[in-house]
Amino acid sequence: MVGVLFKMFVDPSISSTPFASIREVSHIKTEEEILFSMHTVFRIGDIQKIDNKHPLYEVDLKLTSDNDQQLHRLTEYIREEAAGPTGWTRLGNLLLKIGQFNKAEEMYTVLLHQTSDENEKQYYYHQLGCIKGRQDDYENAIRYYKKTLEIEEKTLPPSHPDLAISYGNIGLVYRKMGDYSKALFFYGKTLEIQQKTLPTNHPDLATSYNNIGMVYRNMGEYSEALKFLLKDIEIRQKILPSNHPSLATSYSNIGEVHRNMGDYPKAFSFYEKALEIQQKTLPPNHPDLATCYNNIGGV
Repeated sequence: MVGVLFKMFVDPSISSTPFASIREVSHIKTEEEILFSMHTVFRIGDIQKIDNKHPLYEVDLKLTSDNDQQLHRLTEYIREEAAGPTGWTRLGNLLLKIGQFNKAEEMYTVLLHQTSDENEKQYYYHQLGCIKGRQDDYENAIRYYKKTLEIEEKTLPPSHPDLAISYGNIGLVYRKMGDYSKALFFYGKTLEIQQKTLPTNHPDLATSYNNIGMVYRNMGEYSEALKFLLKDIEIRQKILPSNHPSLATSYSNIGEVHRNMGDYPKAFSFYEKALEIQQKTLPPNHPDLATCYNNIGGV
Protein backbone atom coordinates (compact mmCIF):
# COMPACT_ATOMS: atom_id res chain seq x y z
CA MET A 1 0.00 0.00 0.00
CA VAL A 2 1.19 3.51 -0.88
CA GLY A 3 0.19 6.67 0.97
CA VAL A 4 -0.35 9.85 -1.04
CA LEU A 5 -0.73 13.38 0.33
CA PHE A 6 -2.18 15.84 -2.18
CA LYS A 7 -1.04 19.43 -1.62
CA MET A 8 -3.25 21.92 -3.49
CA PHE A 9 -2.16 25.39 -4.56
CA VAL A 10 -4.99 27.81 -5.35
CA ASP A 11 -4.58 31.33 -6.71
CA PRO A 12 -8.02 33.05 -6.81
CA SER A 13 -6.61 35.81 -9.01
CA ILE A 14 -6.14 33.51 -12.01
CA SER A 15 -9.17 31.23 -11.68
CA SER A 16 -12.89 31.74 -11.23
CA THR A 17 -13.50 28.14 -10.16
CA PRO A 18 -15.90 28.30 -7.19
CA PHE A 19 -14.68 26.86 -3.90
CA ALA A 20 -15.65 27.47 -0.28
CA SER A 21 -14.85 26.49 3.27
CA ILE A 22 -17.44 24.10 4.73
CA ARG A 23 -15.92 23.88 8.19
CA GLU A 24 -19.07 25.27 9.81
CA VAL A 25 -21.32 22.62 8.27
CA SER A 26 -18.86 19.72 8.37
CA HIS A 27 -19.57 16.74 10.58
CA ILE A 28 -15.97 16.89 11.84
CA LYS A 29 -15.65 20.40 13.30
CA THR A 30 -11.88 20.22 13.76
CA GLU A 31 -11.19 19.81 10.05
CA GLU A 32 -10.59 22.71 7.68
CA GLU A 33 -12.56 21.34 4.72
CA ILE A 34 -12.72 23.06 1.34
CA LEU A 35 -15.36 22.12 -1.24
CA PHE A 36 -14.55 22.65 -4.93
CA SER A 37 -17.15 22.77 -7.67
CA MET A 38 -17.62 19.97 -10.18
CA HIS A 39 -15.24 19.87 -13.18
CA THR A 40 -12.44 21.52 -11.21
CA VAL A 41 -9.12 20.68 -12.90
CA PHE A 42 -5.73 20.61 -11.19
CA ARG A 43 -2.36 20.32 -12.90
CA ILE A 44 0.01 17.75 -11.39
CA GLY A 45 3.32 19.31 -10.31
CA ASP A 46 6.12 17.80 -8.26
CA ILE A 47 5.88 14.27 -6.88
CA GLN A 48 8.29 13.50 -4.07
CA LYS A 49 8.77 10.89 -1.40
CA ILE A 50 8.37 12.39 2.07
CA ASP A 51 9.17 9.39 4.26
CA ASN A 52 12.26 7.25 3.71
CA LYS A 53 10.97 4.43 5.87
CA HIS A 54 7.46 4.18 4.46
CA PRO A 55 5.93 4.46 0.95
CA LEU A 56 4.51 7.96 1.52
CA TYR A 57 4.48 10.56 -1.25
CA GLU A 58 3.47 14.19 -1.63
CA VAL A 59 1.83 15.27 -4.90
CA ASP A 60 1.59 18.99 -5.65
CA LEU A 61 -1.58 20.08 -7.45
CA LYS A 62 -2.11 23.54 -8.94
CA LEU A 63 -5.58 24.82 -9.80
CA THR A 64 -5.70 25.61 -13.52
CA SER A 65 -6.63 29.04 -14.77
CA ASP A 66 -9.62 29.80 -16.98
CA ASN A 67 -7.35 30.60 -19.93
CA ASP A 68 -4.97 27.66 -19.60
CA GLN A 69 -4.05 27.07 -23.25
CA GLN A 70 -2.59 23.61 -22.70
CA LEU A 71 -5.78 22.51 -20.97
CA HIS A 72 -7.88 23.98 -23.79
CA ARG A 73 -5.80 22.13 -26.40
CA LEU A 74 -6.09 18.87 -24.47
CA THR A 75 -9.84 19.34 -24.10
CA GLU A 76 -10.23 20.00 -27.82
CA TYR A 77 -8.07 16.98 -28.67
CA ILE A 78 -10.17 14.70 -26.46
CA ARG A 79 -13.35 16.19 -27.92
CA GLU A 80 -12.13 15.47 -31.46
CA GLU A 81 -10.97 11.97 -30.54
CA ALA A 82 -14.37 11.18 -29.02
CA ALA A 83 -16.37 12.89 -31.76
CA GLY A 84 -19.74 11.54 -32.82
CA PRO A 85 -23.19 12.66 -34.00
CA THR A 86 -24.89 12.01 -30.65
CA GLY A 87 -24.03 12.12 -26.98
CA TRP A 88 -24.25 8.32 -26.80
CA THR A 89 -21.73 7.81 -29.61
CA ARG A 90 -19.37 10.35 -28.06
CA LEU A 91 -19.63 8.58 -24.71
CA GLY A 92 -18.95 5.23 -26.38
CA ASN A 93 -15.88 6.59 -28.16
CA LEU A 94 -14.58 8.02 -24.91
CA LEU A 95 -15.11 4.71 -23.10
CA LEU A 96 -13.09 2.98 -25.83
CA LYS A 97 -10.30 5.56 -25.54
CA ILE A 98 -9.94 4.99 -21.80
CA GLY A 99 -10.13 1.20 -22.11
CA GLN A 100 -13.56 0.70 -20.52
CA PHE A 101 -14.45 -2.01 -23.01
CA ASN A 102 -17.10 -3.80 -20.96
CA LYS A 103 -19.02 -0.59 -20.31
CA ALA A 104 -18.74 0.42 -23.96
CA GLU A 105 -19.97 -3.01 -25.07
CA GLU A 106 -22.94 -2.84 -22.70
CA MET A 107 -23.91 0.60 -24.01
CA TYR A 108 -23.55 -0.28 -27.70
CA THR A 109 -25.52 -3.51 -27.21
CA VAL A 110 -28.43 -1.58 -25.67
CA LEU A 111 -28.32 1.02 -28.46
CA LEU A 112 -28.23 -1.74 -31.08
CA HIS A 113 -31.38 -3.36 -29.68
CA GLN A 114 -33.19 -0.03 -29.53
CA THR A 115 -32.66 1.07 -33.13
CA SER A 116 -34.24 -0.02 -36.39
CA ASP A 117 -32.07 2.30 -38.50
CA GLU A 118 -29.64 0.33 -40.68
CA ASN A 119 -26.96 3.03 -40.62
CA GLU A 120 -27.01 3.10 -36.84
CA LYS A 121 -26.87 -0.70 -36.70
CA GLN A 122 -23.88 -0.67 -39.03
CA TYR A 123 -22.07 1.76 -36.72
CA TYR A 124 -22.87 -0.18 -33.54
CA TYR A 125 -21.79 -3.49 -35.09
CA HIS A 126 -18.52 -1.84 -36.14
CA GLN A 127 -17.90 -0.49 -32.63
CA LEU A 128 -18.68 -3.88 -31.07
CA GLY A 129 -16.24 -5.47 -33.51
CA CYS A 130 -13.57 -2.99 -32.40
CA ILE A 131 -14.23 -3.83 -28.76
CA LYS A 132 -14.00 -7.58 -29.33
CA GLY A 133 -10.82 -7.12 -31.34
CA ARG A 134 -9.25 -5.12 -28.51
CA GLN A 135 -10.27 -7.88 -26.10
CA ASP A 136 -8.67 -10.55 -28.35
CA ASP A 137 -12.10 -12.16 -28.78
CA TYR A 138 -11.47 -12.72 -32.47
CA GLU A 139 -14.44 -14.95 -33.27
CA ASN A 140 -16.91 -12.34 -32.07
CA ALA A 141 -14.89 -9.54 -33.64
CA ILE A 142 -15.27 -11.28 -37.01
CA ARG A 143 -18.97 -11.84 -36.36
CA TYR A 144 -19.65 -8.17 -35.69
CA TYR A 145 -17.43 -6.92 -38.52
CA LYS A 146 -19.22 -9.21 -40.97
CA LYS A 147 -22.58 -7.86 -39.81
CA THR A 148 -21.20 -4.38 -40.48
CA LEU A 149 -20.05 -5.46 -43.91
CA GLU A 150 -23.38 -7.12 -44.71
CA ILE A 151 -25.22 -3.82 -44.22
CA GLU A 152 -22.58 -1.80 -46.09
CA GLU A 153 -22.61 -4.10 -49.11
CA LYS A 154 -26.38 -3.57 -49.38
CA THR A 155 -26.35 0.20 -48.94
CA LEU A 156 -23.04 1.48 -50.36
CA PRO A 157 -21.50 1.54 -53.85
CA PRO A 158 -18.88 -1.19 -54.37
CA SER A 159 -15.90 1.20 -54.18
CA HIS A 160 -17.00 3.15 -51.11
CA PRO A 161 -14.17 3.89 -48.61
CA ASP A 162 -16.20 2.45 -45.71
CA LEU A 163 -16.14 -0.93 -47.43
CA ALA A 164 -12.35 -0.72 -47.65
CA ILE A 165 -12.20 -0.06 -43.91
CA SER A 166 -14.46 -3.02 -43.10
CA TYR A 167 -12.51 -5.39 -45.36
CA GLY A 168 -9.32 -4.20 -43.67
CA ASN A 169 -10.73 -4.74 -40.19
CA ILE A 170 -11.71 -8.30 -41.03
CA GLY A 171 -8.32 -8.91 -42.63
CA LEU A 172 -6.56 -7.69 -39.49
CA VAL A 173 -8.52 -10.05 -37.25
CA TYR A 174 -7.84 -13.03 -39.52
CA ARG A 175 -4.15 -12.09 -39.50
CA LYS A 176 -4.14 -12.08 -35.69
CA MET A 177 -5.87 -15.48 -35.76
CA GLY A 178 -3.14 -16.83 -38.04
CA ASP A 179 -5.57 -17.45 -40.91
CA TYR A 180 -3.32 -15.81 -43.48
CA SER A 181 -5.15 -16.85 -46.63
CA LYS A 182 -8.35 -15.15 -45.43
CA ALA A 183 -6.34 -12.16 -44.22
CA LEU A 184 -4.85 -11.79 -47.71
CA PHE A 185 -8.27 -12.07 -49.31
CA PHE A 186 -9.77 -9.23 -47.27
CA TYR A 187 -6.64 -7.08 -47.36
CA GLY A 188 -6.69 -7.54 -51.12
CA LYS A 189 -10.27 -6.26 -51.33
CA THR A 190 -9.25 -3.21 -49.30
CA LEU A 191 -6.33 -2.53 -51.63
CA GLU A 192 -8.51 -2.99 -54.71
CA ILE A 193 -10.88 -0.23 -53.57
CA GLN A 194 -8.05 2.07 -52.49
CA GLN A 195 -6.23 1.74 -55.81
CA LYS A 196 -9.42 2.88 -57.56
CA THR A 197 -10.28 5.76 -55.25
CA LEU A 198 -7.09 7.13 -53.66
CA PRO A 199 -4.08 9.07 -54.99
CA THR A 200 -1.05 6.87 -55.63
CA ASN A 201 0.86 8.37 -52.68
CA HIS A 202 -1.96 8.19 -50.13
CA PRO A 203 -0.87 6.93 -46.67
CA ASP A 204 -3.75 4.43 -46.54
CA LEU A 205 -2.27 2.72 -49.60
CA ALA A 206 1.06 2.50 -47.81
CA THR A 207 -0.67 0.88 -44.84
CA SER A 208 -2.35 -1.69 -47.08
CA TYR A 209 0.93 -2.55 -48.81
CA ASN A 210 2.54 -2.99 -45.41
CA ASN A 211 -0.32 -5.18 -44.13
CA ILE A 212 -0.16 -7.47 -47.15
CA GLY A 213 3.62 -7.57 -47.00
CA MET A 214 3.61 -8.65 -43.37
CA VAL A 215 1.06 -11.40 -44.08
CA TYR A 216 3.32 -12.76 -46.81
CA ARG A 217 6.21 -12.53 -44.37
CA ASN A 218 4.22 -14.58 -41.82
CA MET A 219 3.52 -17.12 -44.56
CA GLY A 220 7.23 -17.40 -45.36
CA GLU A 221 6.77 -15.97 -48.87
CA TYR A 222 9.58 -13.46 -48.48
CA SER A 223 9.93 -12.29 -52.08
CA GLU A 224 6.24 -11.35 -52.20
CA ALA A 225 6.54 -9.73 -48.79
CA LEU A 226 9.47 -7.61 -49.94
CA LYS A 227 7.61 -6.48 -53.06
CA PHE A 228 4.75 -5.01 -51.01
CA LEU A 229 6.92 -3.63 -48.21
CA LEU A 230 9.04 -1.73 -50.72
CA LYS A 231 5.86 -0.16 -52.13
CA ASP A 232 4.97 0.86 -48.60
CA ILE A 233 8.32 2.53 -47.93
CA GLU A 234 8.32 4.23 -51.33
CA ILE A 235 5.11 6.08 -50.44
CA ARG A 236 6.16 6.93 -46.90
CA GLN A 237 9.50 8.35 -48.05
CA LYS A 238 7.62 10.74 -50.34
CA ILE A 239 4.99 11.98 -47.89
CA LEU A 240 6.60 11.82 -44.44
CA PRO A 241 9.44 13.71 -42.74
CA SER A 242 12.71 11.79 -42.85
CA ASN A 243 12.62 11.07 -39.10
CA HIS A 244 8.95 10.03 -38.86
CA PRO A 245 8.39 6.98 -36.59
CA SER A 246 6.33 5.23 -39.29
CA LEU A 247 9.43 5.17 -41.49
CA ALA A 248 11.34 3.45 -38.71
CA THR A 249 8.65 0.77 -38.53
CA SER A 250 8.74 0.24 -42.29
CA TYR A 251 12.54 0.05 -42.37
CA SER A 252 12.45 -2.47 -39.54
CA ASN A 253 9.87 -4.62 -41.34
CA ILE A 254 12.00 -4.69 -44.49
CA GLY A 255 15.07 -5.52 -42.42
CA GLU A 256 13.19 -8.40 -40.83
CA VAL A 257 12.31 -9.88 -44.22
CA HIS A 258 15.91 -9.56 -45.45
CA ARG A 259 17.05 -11.33 -42.29
CA ASN A 260 14.53 -14.12 -42.91
CA MET A 261 15.92 -14.42 -46.45
CA GLY A 262 19.46 -14.68 -45.10
CA ASP A 263 20.55 -11.38 -46.65
CA TYR A 264 22.20 -10.07 -43.50
CA PRO A 265 24.01 -7.01 -44.94
CA LYS A 266 20.71 -5.59 -46.25
CA ALA A 267 18.95 -6.52 -43.02
CA PHE A 268 21.63 -4.67 -41.07
CA SER A 269 21.32 -1.63 -43.34
CA PHE A 270 17.55 -1.31 -42.85
CA TYR A 271 17.75 -1.96 -39.11
CA GLU A 272 20.33 0.83 -38.87
CA LYS A 273 17.99 3.22 -40.69
CA ALA A 274 15.25 2.35 -38.22
CA LEU A 275 17.61 2.84 -35.28
CA GLU A 276 18.80 6.23 -36.57
CA ILE A 277 15.22 7.54 -36.58
CA GLN A 278 14.34 6.03 -33.21
CA GLN A 279 17.42 7.50 -31.54
CA LYS A 280 16.30 10.94 -32.71
CA THR A 281 12.63 10.62 -31.82
CA LEU A 282 12.29 8.25 -28.84
CA PRO A 283 13.41 8.50 -25.20
CA PRO A 284 16.49 6.36 -24.45
CA ASN A 285 14.51 3.81 -22.42
CA HIS A 286 11.75 3.27 -25.01
CA PRO A 287 11.00 -0.44 -25.67
CA ASP A 288 11.12 0.06 -29.47
CA LEU A 289 14.79 1.01 -29.13
CA ALA A 290 15.48 -2.17 -27.20
CA THR A 291 13.75 -4.17 -29.95
CA CYS A 292 15.85 -2.47 -32.61
CA TYR A 293 19.10 -3.10 -30.73
CA ASN A 294 18.05 -6.73 -30.37
CA ASN A 295 17.33 -6.97 -34.11
CA ILE A 296 20.74 -5.58 -34.99
CA GLY A 297 22.39 -7.91 -32.49
CA GLY A 298 20.57 -10.84 -34.07
CA VAL A 299 22.04 -10.07 -37.49
